[in-house]
Formats: sequence, structure tokens, C-alpha cells
Amino acid sequence: MGAYLFVHFIGKENNENCEQVYFSVSKDGKKWELLNSKKPVLKSNIGERGVRDPFLVRSHDGKKYYIIATDLSIYHRRNQTDCWKKCTEEGSRDIIVWESKDLVSWSEPEAVKIAPDNTGCAWAPEATYDKDTGKYLVYFASKTADDNYGYNRMYSAYTDDFKNFTPAKKYIDHATDEDIKNGKGASDIDTTIIEHNGVYYRFTKNETKSSVVMDRSEHLGHGWERVSTYNLDEMVGYEGPTIFKFHNEDKWCLMLDHFAEKKGYEPFITDDITKGVFTKNGECEFGEIYRHGSVIPITDAEYKKLVDTYGK
Repeated sequence: MGAYLFVHFIGKENNENCEQVYFSVSKDGKKWELLNSKKPVLKSNIGERGVRDPFLVRSHDGKKYYIIATDLSIYHRRNQTDCWKKCTEEGSRDIIVWESKDLVSWSEPEAVKIAPDNTGCAWAPEATYDKDTGKYLVYFASKTADDNYGYNRMYSAYTDDFKNFTPAKKYIDHATDEDIKNGKGASDIDTTIIEHNGVYYRFTKNETKSSVVMDRSEHLGHGWERVSTYNLDEMVGYEGPTIFKFHNEDKWCLMLDHFAEKKGYEPFITDDITKGVFTKNGECEFGEIYRHGSVIPITDAEYKKLVDTYGK
């Protein structure tokens, strides 16, 4: 592994291309360059005719890649009254899926239903291989009609092919009975997970506080607890966390989308993922305003193939 691939969307939803899938590459994880002449690499013309929050998965056996994304276009809904409310209560329960064997030849997009019938959407899907089950756990945010779409919970479902999913179950819900009784809830969205030395570290946006929290567990499906030394949970105005480890270094980069200031991603670095003490790092350079996406390490050969295919 000698490079990185960042899959993301861009900008401010002011044209239909903003909410599509863009590829950026980097040799050092700091200076990022958009491929394909700053145009989308993949576009969805099904469902909502736009995608947000793309997440790239390298299969556990290393033979395939999957991109899963939110089936949503704010641009195409721009003239709706109460647009965001309708998106959460009457949005798509599908996720959009692409498949590839080499990162450059991709299948046509496919809409796959994952959210239960009583939910209003399926937002920001991500996936992690579960060593306990030998399957991928796919997790996403949604509101439910059971409480009149009061707040977002995280749901999860298992798959081994990103076409067939087990029935989705509640995965993260921090609301207490008293919260629900008072109609408050404790909205959670935008979960991302990284594994290190047999431990999973999970970052989730607390929608109520508009900050990103950190949990840990030795099991993907249960046993989660807060990381008490984590230092960014009071920093507000951020969402869309994605995290990756630098090559040949015990350093991790947590990218947070500074949506409140419309700045896109900003990097935060730690040299001890177990403690989660992050420092804001200004060294990163981006070729655009990058919005909610994901980063994976790639080989030098994969980097060359991507650049040769799409061009910087």
C-alpha cells in the first residue's frame, strides 16, 4: 500500500453533478487531487437521480470493491416545500450500489432496499467486515414512523454480496425512555468504523449536539462504550466522519465535514487511536469542497491504474 483513494461528493448541491461520485487520489494522505477532470466518475440515473455519502468497500478477500451511497438528490428536490423534512420522512429506503474488480470498470448502479417499511429513508450507508460473523455489517441512519419521525437512529443489516440483506435492526439509539416520552430523542447519523489490533473504533455524529462522538468495542455488533479520553465531542458544526491510518506510521487521520461553515472536510490527527486525542492539522490540500465520503489505502499499481484511466 503506497497511496490513498478518496471517494466523495462535492460542493453545495447547486447542480446535478455535485451529488454524484468523485474520485480523488493522494500519495501521502494530505495532498488530494481530483481525477477525471474534476467530473464525476460514477453517476446515478436511477431512484432520486443523485447520490450522497459514497462509501468504498474493499472486499475481505481483496477480489472486489463495492461503493454504497445514499439515494438522494437535494438538487432535484430543490423546489419542494420542507425539502429536508420530506427527505427524512418520505425519502428512499434504497441504497445505490456499484461493484468492480479493479476500481476502474464499474457495474451499472443498482438500487437495493435496505431500510424497513416503517422508516423514512436510508442515509449515509457504510459497511465493515465483521470477524465474528464473516459477513459485512451495513449501517445507516433513518427516522421511523413509530414515533412520527421524531429523530434519527442508526440501523444495521448483514450482507455478504451487497445485494441481499438481513432485516435491518436498530443499531445505535441513545435516547432514554424519558427522552422519547418528552419527544426529544437523541439523533444519531453518519457512523464510520475502523479496526485496529482487534478493536473497533466508531465515530458517529450526535445530531442533537451537532458533534462527533467516539466509541470502542471488541465486537462490531455489541459491547460499545464511550472513549473517555476522546477530545472532539464538544466541537460543534461537524459531520460525515471518515478515518484512515497513514502508511507505515502509527498515525490516524479523522476527516470531518465542517458543514456549518460550508468548508467541507478538515483533518484531525492522532498518534494513538486507543485514546482518541486528535489535533487539527492544516497540511491537507483538497481540489474542491469535499463532502461526506470515505478513504481507503491503495497500492501503487492501483494508484497508477486510476491516474492512467481517469487522469488528474
